[in-house]
Amino acid sequence: MSRTADVLAARKAQGSGALIGYLPVGYPDLSTSIEAAVALVENGFDAVELGIPYSDPGMDGPTIQRATEISLAGGFRLADTFDAIEAINARVDAPILVMSYWNPVLQYGVDRFADRLASAGGAGLITPDLVPDEAAEWIAASERTGLDRVFLAAPSSTDARLQQVVTASVGFVYTVSTMGITGVRGDVDQAARTLVARLRDTGESFNCVGLGISTADQVREVLSYADGAIVGSALVNALTDGGVPALAELARELARGAAVER
Repeated sequence: MSRTADVLAARKAQGSGALIGYLPVGYPDLSTSIEAAVALVENGFDAVELGIPYSDPGMDGPTIQRATEISLAGGFRLADTFDAIEAINARVDAPILVMSYWNPVLQYGVDRFADRLASAGGAGLITPDLVPDEAAEWIAASERTGLDRVFLAAPSSTDARLQQVVTASVGFVYTVSTMGITGVRGDVDQAARTLVARLRDTGESFNCVGLGISTADQVREVLSYADGAIVGSALVNALTDGGVPALAELARELARGAAVER
């Protein structure tokens, strides 16, 4: 069973959707990143997505790139991710997913990574640059350890690719709302709504929309047609500008975008 899918199902049964927050591990330092993740859950978020800092990000916008550069300069080690998950799990009850480009996982060792993530209490892994037809090793490791595996679907994906993503994903499909890199946008593209409809036609169970969501109104809009809304750059900006208190305030505001009382 997928703990993340259970949360999404529960929120759907309540007539709303889940709110997921992205934060880079180790930004601005490891202890603060742990406090920030705890603050998200304590202020209305349903799940946390921890990003592993990487020196060659492919889809991260300038906000997240700067944060990951600071984390790496501060001495981040991949093992810090598992320590953070354990510390967060000790204080709040919410699925914690990791987002990582594939190379760090490959360098760490796929089976070793899966075992460590599972033992730390992580819910699963989001892999933005790994496609299902190249993911046999990860699929085997995640099945063995019971971890979610979340692949990305984009507006440019063919119907055949969408079917492949849906078949391979466990937990949810990460639905990219717009073509391009992460960052705060004034509007969440209409392409997201169309993509979710295409995913529904394939028979997928849950989808969560990410990239560009930054306001309560956008959360409300996304949750009117999707199972979850993923917020990243706006949270990192708040943490940068005002620390954990500012992040907590924004989290409370974004949570008001859900359709039911939280």
